[in-house]
Amino acid sequence: MKKAPVGLEDLFPCWEKLTPSQQLSLRERTQARRFAKGQRPHQGSGDCAGLFLIREGLLRVFILSQSGKEVTLYRLFAWDICLFSASCIMKNIHFDLHVEAERDTDALIVPSDVYESLAKASLPVAEYTNQLIAARFSDVMWVMEQILFTSFDSRLAAFLLEQSVIEQSHDLPITHEEIARHLGSAREVVTKMLNYLASEGMLRLSRGKVRLLDEKKLRALVQ
Repeated sequence: MKKAPVGLEDLFPCWEKLTPSQQLSLRERTQARRFAKGQRPHQGSGDCAGLFLIREGLLRVFILSQSGKEVTLYRLFAWDICLFSASCIMKNIHFDLHVEAERDTDALIVPSDVYESLAKASLPVAEYTNQLIAARFSDVMWVMEQILFTSFDSRLAAFLLEQSVIEQSHDLPITHEEIARHLGSAREVVTKMLNYLASEGMLRLSRGKVRLLDEKKLRALVQ
């Protein structure tokens, strides 16, 4: 039997604590969207698409410097919620976050005005919003600490191990340029460090692919 698709009542926080009229408003206004791999459904603070509820797929949230350098802050998987895609409802938060689909992604989009009204009328939704903001800022602070205080070989090893978990494989279909975008580094720096790790027997490089060979050594770098 084919599994039923994940619905709004499964993904929306505190659904069971909403009133029938609030649930009806959500059902009427929420839209299903599909983002193709590489598509950027949210680009900066001027874009206020709404609350993204991820049904399937993978999104990355990143910041972009004036020179075009990117740094991935966190990823969003199935059942995750992208709050900052509705950043216009957070009046005292001013920064530019971008969202890109790393895989074809199915999502439900709750318009910003609908979510803002719910957050004002529903204490559980407001509390959940505050908790989610705090959690995401913790993610961001962890990334900043890594950039400022952790050696690049350790950061690269941690990224490759994380990517292996996401791909559920030691064969990672990823380019040096893509790794550089995630880590906020130059491609040349990434290539140099990958070559070093390869010379130490930790991985093998081929065109558009990194194969992890010694996970234990990579974990030792992270520690």
